[in-house]
Amino acid sequence: GRSRERAGRSRERAGRSRERAAFRLALIQLHVSAVKSDNLQRACGLVREASAKGAKLVALPECFNSPYGTQYFKEYAEKIPGESTQKLSAVAKECSIYLIGGSIPEEDGGKLYNTCTVFGPDGALLAKHRKVHLFDINVPGKIQFRESETLSPGNSFSMFDTPYCKVGLGICYDMRFAEMAQIYGQKGCQLLIYPGAFNMTTGPAHWELLQRGRAVDNQLYVATVSPARDEKASYVAWGHSTVVNPWGEVIAKAGAEETVVYTDIDLKKLAEIRQQIPILSQKRCDLYGVEMKK
Repeated sequence: GRSRERAGRSRERAGRSRERAAFRLALIQLHVSAVKSDNLQRACGLVREASAKGAKLVALPECFNSPYGTQYFKEYAEKIPGESTQKLSAVAKECSIYLIGGSIPEEDGGKLYNTCTVFGPDGALLAKHRKVHLFDINVPGKIQFRESETLSPGNSFSMFDTPYCKVGLGICYDMRFAEMAQIYGQKGCQLLIYPGAFNMTTGPAHWELLQRGRAVDNQLYVATVSPARDEKASYVAWGHSTVVNPWGEVIAKAGAEETVVYTDIDLKKLAEIRQQIPILSQKRCDLYGVEMKK
């Protein structure tokens, strides 16, 4: 009788760990307007919809509560906690999910940051990532942009734990920096989430390429969440929120319009890929290394 009971218990445990080895992720490609209250209301509505469809982790896009542009950051900036993050905390708790709150312009001590907050199923703040690499670029004749005109950079890595896996955060331009993703991989992250708004020049050229590169180099899942494309906006986002698996395959991808992208993240597949091509244990740490300095 006891051994039957034990077998039943271990079957139950195996069932539980199998269930934890896969979970549903939802990316909300939100159409962002100039009216903050509308953006918040629609974002929370889509979070509820995603949760009703079984998503355990839900992510919003970069700058989801305000138009994207140096001329808007100051006007839309908030303290944290503040109006936007309080709503995110409440809806995460109501739906009992992990919510990656895209990013918002944050004001703190007279400085502005591009900041992503993460809330747990109890509504608690689990992580706050300030964009580390500021988007200062100049492609003559195509696009010029300087975030550093108004924003200050964050100075830390941001990770959080879930019952499924550890997650690493970056915002948009952070994705171009392979070292950051590598350190997240070293620290045990199996999923990286980048809320981001690439544009009509960099989007078609690099958006998917960068995600596939980060995923295959580190053998982990990469997800990006963009705002929907608005041709009338001063900064036109590329859209195409995407999920890439550790084999470098695109397993889910949006178009340009407002939508919610769902995908099941399979951590068993991640473990299999790492076993088949064991690059992480084959690195020559006697020859090279990438280290986290703070």
